[in-house]
Amino acid sequence: MKTYVSPAQRPDTETVVAVGSFDGVHLGHQALIAQLKAKAREHRVPSVVYTFDPPTRVLTQGVEFLSTLPEKLDLLTRYGVDETIAMSFTPEFAARPKEAFLDDLRTLRPRTVVVGEDFHFGRGRAGGVEDLRGVAGEVVALPMHQLGGEDIKSTRIRELLSDGNVDGAGRLLGRHYDAQGVVVQGDQLGRTIGWPTANIGVPDGKALPLGVFAVVALGDRGERWHGMANVGFRPTVNGKTRRFEVHLFDFEGNLYGKELQIKFFSHLRGEQKFGGLDELKAQLARDAQQARAALSDVR
Repeated sequence: MKTYVSPAQRPDTETVVAVGSFDGVHLGHQALIAQLKAKAREHRVPSVVYTFDPPTRVLTQGVEFLSTLPEKLDLLTRYGVDETIAMSFTPEFAARPKEAFLDDLRTLRPRTVVVGEDFHFGRGRAGGVEDLRGVAGEVVALPMHQLGGEDIKSTRIRELLSDGNVDGAGRLLGRHYDAQGVVVQGDQLGRTIGWPTANIGVPDGKALPLGVFAVVALGDRGERWHGMANVGFRPTVNGKTRRFEVHLFDFEGNLYGKELQIKFFSHLRGEQKFGGLDELKAQLARDAQQARAALSDVR
């Protein structure tokens, strides 16, 4: 998939364009992408996703994001998009009048524009679906996608994650929620009690569920491990900052500097404060047994 940082970068050809934040690339976004690809095949032109980094609500409402830009690009590639334009969403960009955004779209020469029916753009969200009809011969505005009568929205997925409900979040995403990061130096407490962990560094603002989870870790060379993850503040040792720590089952070696993708499979328990390290060790043994059972059918 080709990636650009502005419409002016791409070749001067006709396109079909889908517009939105695509935060999480959930089932609703996937429905937009399916329509985008169908229209691109119909017109025999490239399928283009015009998206924003960070997602608009991260800037305007201060929410956490579900996908970093690399994660989003990986997902858009996986779902078969030809090109992505990832615009830097700054206060200056958000303050542009709607006409400036429409000019961006005209540069892409869209045969069709695909958006959600509640799509708005420009300063004060002044632009809407009707304005798009001036830049494309066809505008497809899809209604809110639902699953089991529930609207599929990034906001709802963040709520589920905040409750530790990775199963519910996964249903709306159409896949297990994941986080990617590089293994960084921790305080190495885990190895002193027989439970070494990889401390995963993720960007500030990445939404993570708090608690203990059964996970699958993927390495950057195709490696795959089962394990368990703790996301939280480690109250037993008076931790002050959020940590994302993963113990890989039956693993020996050095992971520092290695990039891992962690997929959350099931919630084991919430974060707890224990009376001491012995009590913590005993609980970790129970967690590991539960996590192995939860992952027994996962290959």
